[in-house]
Amino acid sequence: MKSQYKSLSHSIWLCKYHIVFCPKYRYKVLEGKAEVFVRNSLYRLSGQKDQVAIEEINIQSDHIHLVVSIPPKYSVSEIMGFLKGKTAIKLFQEQKELTKQYWGRHLWARGYCVSTVGLDEEQIRKYVKWQQERETKG
Repeated sequence: MKSQYKSLSHSIWLCKYHIVFCPKYRYKVLEGKAEVFVRNSLYRLSGQKDQVAIEEINIQSDHIHLVVSIPPKYSVSEIMGFLKGKTAIKLFQEQKELTKQYWGRHLWARGYCVSTVGLDEEQIRKYVKWQQERETKG
């Protein structure tokens, strides 16, 4: 697979990450309208940050896998805070019934798992797609 380096005014970069995060208590709330809403929100929000791009996404009922390209001017924690925070606010506005399960209006678990993709990008992409196949067969 040919790597596509990107550039900023003072750097050339290729920074891709595999990120996994989940709703608090691993509740299975990312189904139906909520899943579609979260998917669309993540794409829209990532587009608001300069050169941040979701390259692969898999939303399970209780967790999300992302392969995301983040320029070096942003930290991974900054982007995750932005995506998780804005998505939670909008989802609570859209689906008021979630406030019964999440009475404190805290949708996402505090942490997340992140690893650099590096040279294993194709393998990570296959894994993210395999998760969806495993869930539908299971």
